Amino acid sequence: MLDTDRCELRRGADVIGVAPQVFDLLVFLIRNRDRFVTKDELIAAVWGGRIITDTALSTRLYVARSAVGDTGGGQRLIKTLPRRGFRFMGVVREEPGPAGIEAAQATLQPASSALSLSGRPSIAVLVFTSLSDDSHHDLVAEGIAEDVVTELSKLRWLLVVSRNASFIYKSKAVDIGEVGRVLGVRYVLEGSVRSLQGRTRVTGWLIDTTTGAYICAERYDCSFSDLLAVSAALSASVASAIVRSSISPRANARRGITQSLIGGERSKCEFAAIGPRARRRRRLCAT
Repeated sequence: MLDTDRCELRRGADVIGVAPQVFDLLVFLIRNRDRFVTKDELIAAVWGGRIITDTALSTRLYVARSAVGDTGGGQRLIKTLPRRGFRFMGVVREEPGPAGIEAAQATLQPASSALSLSGRPSIAVLVFTSLSDDSHHDLVAEGIAEDVVTELSKLRWLLVVSRNASFIYKSKAVDIGEVGRVLGVRYVLEGSVRSLQGRTRVTGWLIDTTTGAYICAERYDCSFSDLLAVSAALSASVASAIVRSSISPRANARRGITQSLIGGERSKCEFAAIGPRARRRRRLCAT
């Protein structure tokens, strides 16, 4: 929610700290959301017409997108069109402020929350939670999430939110439904990492943000050297579960997605993970 009376940007109960120029930039784009605004208009409104560099403008746009859960690659909320300018594309619900001033508050939502604008299934990968006291496991947990983002991004039929957008929820208690609405995704992957008798246990849960239901849950016990293979196996399992739960066989055929293709990718990854040093245990997977 963007509160122009208090000059605050809130996500749920949390206040998102942004610089005054970033806040003014968001307000200007939202108030002119019916059209593209030019670079000169934006500079005149936010910087008072002062000369600024393209880098300064790009930095403010990057921060503004991050603050509302958008990315430069996705551009679900703030769209950049070369030689035309910038436009806010999200759905805005205006509410009167305390003094009855119209549009004093605006609730921001992506144009589509369950599916991306392209109609593809969409997912956000959250930073995994470290359940160990060793601070080194915090880096391992973040590294696993990064690897999964990379692996899933290779699938053309799946839209994956960038790490800059999804990793803002690191170390926070989150409502999965709210994450889905803010990031505009149908699925969220979260997980944990912990040490167990000299080995590392990686657990992942794929959740449908529209219902809060678990679609797939996986657990892997492995040595430290097998973590890369585990990330690949988890990614393949997640992709397979999304295919089964969100895309009909007819739609699969139209997109060129087949169970044999996903199964082949998954088997190849799983064989890499299930070796003499790694053991995979599947707890739950939707059929």
